[in-house]
Amino acid sequence: MLRWITVAACVVLGGFMSLDGTRALVVGSYITPRSGEHTGQLGQWARLLSAVGIAPEATGTKAAFVVLGVLWLVVAAGVAAGAGWAWTAGLVLPVGTLWYLVPGTVLSVVVLLLLLSPPVRRALGQG
Repeated sequence: MLRWITVAACVVLGGFMSLDGTRALVVGSYITPRSGEHTGQLGQWARLLSAVGIAPEATGTKAAFVVLGVLWLVVAAGVAAGAGWAWTAGLVLPVGTLWYLVPGTVLSVVVLLLLLSPPVRRALGQG
């Protein structure tokens, strides 16, 4: 059961990142809220990237979203298939996605904790 929750978390994050990045490359902008206090604004991740000198709206950043999203989907497939490599990739990728405040950070931590759990480790041949 925990393995499938891990797969679902990877698919949700990977699906959204690849969709959002692809949309940003094609249309020119990321998905943003259409109403409410944050209408049209990017999330906290954009402020973090800007603070370290990375332009959130740059083509490279948008492409990075697509690449990270696809990698999350590959890890999801690996975990679903019980591939041993998915455990290692699944530990590295969340660490590389912690900057994606708030949704990416939360799901990355969830995936890390699930991958470190004994049932998921055993399912992936790591313990």
